[in-house]
Amino acid sequence: MYRSDVVGSLLRPGYLKDARVQFAAGKLTDTEFKRVEDRAIDEAVGLQLRTGVEVLTDGEMRRYAFYGHLIAAVEGFDKFGGWSIPFRNEKGEEFSHPRPVVVSKLRRKRPMCAEEFTYLRARTDHPSKTTLVSAQQAAAYYDSKKSSGAYPTVDAFLADLVDLLRDEVAELVRLGCTYIQVDSPQYAALIDPQIREGYRQRGNDPDRLLDLSIEMDNAVIGGHPGILFGLHLCRGNNQSKFYASGDYAPITKVFRHTKFQRFLLEFDDERSGGFEPLADVPNDRTVVLGLVSSKKAALESKGELKSRIHAAEGFIPLERLALSPQCGFASTLDGNLLTEADQEAKLRLVAETAREVWGAASAATSSKVKGKSV
Repeated sequence: MYRSDVVGSLLRPGYLKDARVQFAAGKLTDTEFKRVEDRAIDEAVGLQLRTGVEVLTDGEMRRYAFYGHLIAAVEGFDKFGGWSIPFRNEKGEEFSHPRPVVVSKLRRKRPMCAEEFTYLRARTDHPSKTTLVSAQQAAAYYDSKKSSGAYPTVDAFLADLVDLLRDEVAELVRLGCTYIQVDSPQYAALIDPQIREGYRQRGNDPDRLLDLSIEMDNAVIGGHPGILFGLHLCRGNNQSKFYASGDYAPITKVFRHTKFQRFLLEFDDERSGGFEPLADVPNDRTVVLGLVSSKKAALESKGELKSRIHAAEGFIPLERLALSPQCGFASTLDGNLLTEADQEAKLRLVAETAREVWGAASAATSSKVKGKSV
């Protein structure tokens, strides 16, 4: 049981963003660009170890977005040709973010996450995890007009996608990964009336998609004894803006019928609703409360966090809870509107609060990067 967790992405340093632009323009070789990515990951590992969180990621430094590993590794997508999704904030400020769209038959060019995991494994003995996009998330990359030449139905597209993701999970397990987190903001989209209507207009029945998504996730993670599978749900996260609102009540079937042992859930503000849906989480599952905002620079107080953790106890026992930020800090390359100092303070707050609530770390950890003192 890890009591303090991270969701996945961390702010990309400026030098990495610059290098990505240079690489795309042909001004950096593959080797040169990989060295820049490696440096950013080394720094991300050091950051997480300094703050004391119990689980590390590579910060998703090799991705342009949280789903970038799929688009880079699998042929068949138009990177920016999908329907745009509007992100907004509480002030009503809005921008649209274009999504990928499938336009030809899927073909795996290389593993999606193997490089990320093996590099991270080589850099630290600390518990770590790999993040993987869900088939349900990628269902949004099907368009009944643009995709029909490759796949006449969304089901045909998803059947191929599930096979690819299932193979990726098996490869990660073979490489020694023991914690795999599946990211699926689209589950939370199924609670928002406007987004549900958007699905219908593109030929997808949202209620049927919920059942299909559960079936797909169970097929992807399969049966791997000793491997921890987590599911992360949020309501959109792009440059400190969101795209959906609503509580988890309409999708509690996900808690009851998927095989995930750990649910990482967004609960940082009123858009997420109350903790009541947690009463539907089975007794053998844990919930990571995403109470610390990765969207806003203001630092929450420990007292506030502890109060909310104890409020959640009214619906799920404390021993089945943990703490994390509500989402990653940079689900897309641009990142949220926080500084690196803000990010570090947030991660340290998560780790310190978790230790004070649940006591010492439950898993043996190392505060050392391989070959370096931290």
